[in-house]
Amino acid sequence: MVTFPFELRYRLAYDGKLLAGVARVCNDSVLGFYRRTMRDHHGVVGKSGAVTIVQRANADLRLNPHLHAIVLDGVFAPASGGELVFHPLPALCTSDLADLLQVIRVRVLRFLERRGVMECVDQPELTLLDDGFAEREPALAALASASVSGQLPAGPELRQRPPLSLRGELGVEVTAPLAVTELGFSLHAATTARADDVRGREALVRYALRPPLAQERLHRLPDGLVRIEFKRPFRDGTVAVDLDPLSLLCRLAALVPPPRCHLVHYAGVLGAASKWRALVVPPLPQQPEQDSC
Repeated sequence: MVTFPFELRYRLAYDGKLLAGVARVCNDSVLGFYRRTMRDHHGVVGKSGAVTIVQRANADLRLNPHLHAIVLDGVFAPASGGELVFHPLPALCTSDLADLLQVIRVRVLRFLERRGVMECVDQPELTLLDDGFAEREPALAALASASVSGQLPAGPELRQRPPLSLRGELGVEVTAPLAVTELGFSLHAATTARADDVRGREALVRYALRPPLAQERLHRLPDGLVRIEFKRPFRDGTVAVDLDPLSLLCRLAALVPPPRCHLVHYAGVLGAASKWRALVVPPLPQQPEQDSC
């Protein structure tokens, strides 16, 4: 999973082409890591693949475009007989993720600079250039900005916290095994599924494609507010947020993707243009013939 700084979420939320370009940069960085690692350390020259799903919301329904990538943990390489053989990566460590996150961060910022979205990417603060969207679509711009920050009309939210909560130290880059963060970017790769684990692979795909909200976690309170319960507490201990109905509707409206904005992207050997796709993607099972009657 790859997340982006708050400063970028507003622009990525409504610019579908820009978000698709950022997703492409992230995919190229991840697949390049597998290609180089398997070539330089294991002597295997091949290609990997990924399916990337764009999720647009946090657990509290604030606008947060981020990427869930299901990546082949290794590369396909041609064998002597002409068929393709999969070579798994023996191990993935947190230091690998730290290096990869730095590559993703630099490449994404350089991409945004080339697209004229921002300038001076070497500065500690991100400054976005005005693209005129607020003048063309003032209502959508205000809605997206409010949904990212949790301000009116998509807030304010009343956070529900337990009496005591533990807070992490500032400036920590390694947040957990196979989870790193740097300057607003984060990369998480601790969720895996074995090739022979059918249920695990299905659960991984279902997780990446899940809707932004589970209905059983949405409750109408006696005072007219709406409570969104979280499956897991936030880092600051928040376990739920309370919103007035209008704020909830504003957040839901902001989650609708722009027109012609694809939320699923295929890359590497799984891409539609890959010559190896037909060799690595199994055919669909034949449907049983049904009686015409």
